[in-house]
Amino acid sequence: MATEKITRRIVDALKAPKPSRDGVKVREHFVWDRELRGFGVQVMPSGLKSFVIQYRTLEGRNRRAVIGRYGLMTVEDARKLAHEKLVAVSKGVDPVAEEAKAAGLLTVAEVCDWYLAEAEAGRILGRRRRPIKSSTLAMDRSRIEAHIKPLLGRRQVASLKLGDVEGAQADIAAGKTSKPRAGSRGGATTGGEGVAARTMSTLHSILEHAVRLGKIEANPAKGVRRLASAPRERRLSRSEIERLGKTLRAAAEEGEHPTGLAAIRFLLLTGFRRMEALGLQGTWLDEEECAIRFPDTKSGAQIRVIGQAAIDLLLDQPKTKSPFFFPADWGEGHFIGVVRVLDRVCQKAELADITPHTLRHTYASLAGDLGFSELTIAALLGHSARGVTQRYVHIDEALRMTADRVADEMADLLDGRATPTRSRSARRDRSERNLEPTRV
Repeated sequence: MATEKITRRIVDALKAPKPSRDGVKVREHFVWDRELRGFGVQVMPSGLKSFVIQYRTLEGRNRRAVIGRYGLMTVEDARKLAHEKLVAVSKGVDPVAEEAKAAGLLTVAEVCDWYLAEAEAGRILGRRRRPIKSSTLAMDRSRIEAHIKPLLGRRQVASLKLGDVEGAQADIAAGKTSKPRAGSRGGATTGGEGVAARTMSTLHSILEHAVRLGKIEANPAKGVRRLASAPRERRLSRSEIERLGKTLRAAAEEGEHPTGLAAIRFLLLTGFRRMEALGLQGTWLDEEECAIRFPDTKSGAQIRVIGQAAIDLLLDQPKTKSPFFFPADWGEGHFIGVVRVLDRVCQKAELADITPHTLRHTYASLAGDLGFSELTIAALLGHSARGVTQRYVHIDEALRMTADRVADEMADLLDGRATPTRSRSARRDRSERNLEPTRV
């Protein structure tokens, strides 16, 4: 899109691009100046506006580069800088290449900002050679702002040593960057070995992208020894599940958030990850196959079998205009407050160290108690390495029966109907009927 001349009024009036009606994600949107050819404004889906230049080198390579962010740079200043750079291009100079030569002067914060902007625009590829998911970028941004920038943001990349990176990891593990929750929204910034190790993985990945794309010369985080955090073994026992179920019923009578309570029960009935459950859309439910058809998950598109008790819970949710089974109280998104509801319920039930992932562990453990194999449990949990190809796999009837059996047992425990001997008799029944599902 071209305009007569880019002015402050025109830039202020620019709106973030919206997804098309068919759901295709729109990336950035550009407005180009007619007076100064190659000078323009880039508008991201997030609403971020930046001044850019676009040109072709003597070798015939097309280049596009951000020269400043609107708000930090005026239109007039951007025009002058763009003119200088484009004049240099006419003399055979490649401004992008020249900046790459000076990359050793970049700070960690600048490289992180570059990574977020490039990844958001879809110009950095992640797993399976696909653009990095928005959910992954949101987590990367959180670690950058909460841990990386406070500890290393002002340091020049070229001056960093491996010891500096591992020192930052130790600081995060010790809680140096921890912050309590501020206000009524958002969460607390935590430390610990797990957070430290994952933050170092993020930093290493960002710097590797910067090296590969010529932004920096070397990755100072290469070879970092990430802390090995102990795996979480917490799961609810049968008696604890019954206690939680009793508390969930009492909480409902006391006016606790009904969507949050339903989401907690659904997590226990399916073993879904937190965001898989909360982001579940009505069109993904296949009642005939007793399954959820995820268009995308942590390991790609999947078909996940669930028990009838879980399907009934979804169908019993109040009908709204929202596409989600667990809609937000306001806005167009899905419910996000399940952690707080779970914390309140567990406090009343006197259950400690319970997270949504604990509920996933509990589902898997109950399936194991009922005698099902690790292969079967992995299929129920979506631990498949086949990714996208799984959408074409026929769902074995035995797997549906397994999902029903686990969900029914969990529902009986939550509702106080289970008996102490059920798990042992279930093992015998399963052995006699040979209900082990085939590989899916």
